[in-house]
Amino acid sequence: MHLDKQVLLKGAKDAFGAPAAVLFAGMVGFGAMGQANNLDIWLTSATSFFMFALPGQVVLIEMIVLGSSGVAIAFAVTLTATRFFTMCLTLFPQFPEKQRSSFYYVLVHFMAMTSWAVAMRDFPKIDPEKRLAYFTGFALVCWGVSTPATALGYLIAGQVPTYLSLGMVFINPLFFLLTFTEVRPRANRIAILLGAVIGPVSYLWYPDYSLLIAGLVGGTIAYSFDRYLRGKKLARNI
Repeated sequence: MHLDKQVLLKGAKDAFGAPAAVLFAGMVGFGAMGQANNLDIWLTSATSFFMFALPGQVVLIEMIVLGSSGVAIAFAVTLTATRFFTMCLTLFPQFPEKQRSSFYYVLVHFMAMTSWAVAMRDFPKIDPEKRLAYFTGFALVCWGVSTPATALGYLIAGQVPTYLSLGMVFINPLFFLLTFTEVRPRANRIAILLGAVIGPVSYLWYPDYSLLIAGLVGGTIAYSFDRYLRGKKLARNI
């Protein structure tokens, strides 16, 4: 598949800066987490190279430390990856149909929460013909910094306070949240606000399922309310 080199480099250039730095910090925290749990540096770094999905990597390490079975670990990690299904459904249709090919099966490995959020925010401003090349360059940079950052976090874990190194894991989700507030659809902003309220409240009663409850309840209410407002506006215009 032919990709415009200039657009590819533009995507890579845009990734260098806040997006790559935030992802780098998150992976440094993950590397420190691997060292804190006495895992091998090669295993810890390999998860960033082959998985490249920070929530799944955290679950993997936690379950390995707990001595869970391989089947249980595979099932739990697979559940954390289900978010990529909806991410792909919303992102890939925005590429021109004539550019669709088996290359997508390779590209999907490099998709992360950071690159997806930035693409959803910026794609409306990018020529559809240039989106694939731009996203490829952007996503490759994000993936490229993940493994070195993990190894670095593992090596410096003993040189910085534990709370600081492990706290870096949460920088990436925070960047995602702040990025997504710039996405125009009203339902997204409503969902973020509801999640911020429902998440902590549900954690008090069901800590193991608080994230699921916040996403399901908050997302459903946001979608329903936004649909109601759009229907009401449409009725006034008729």
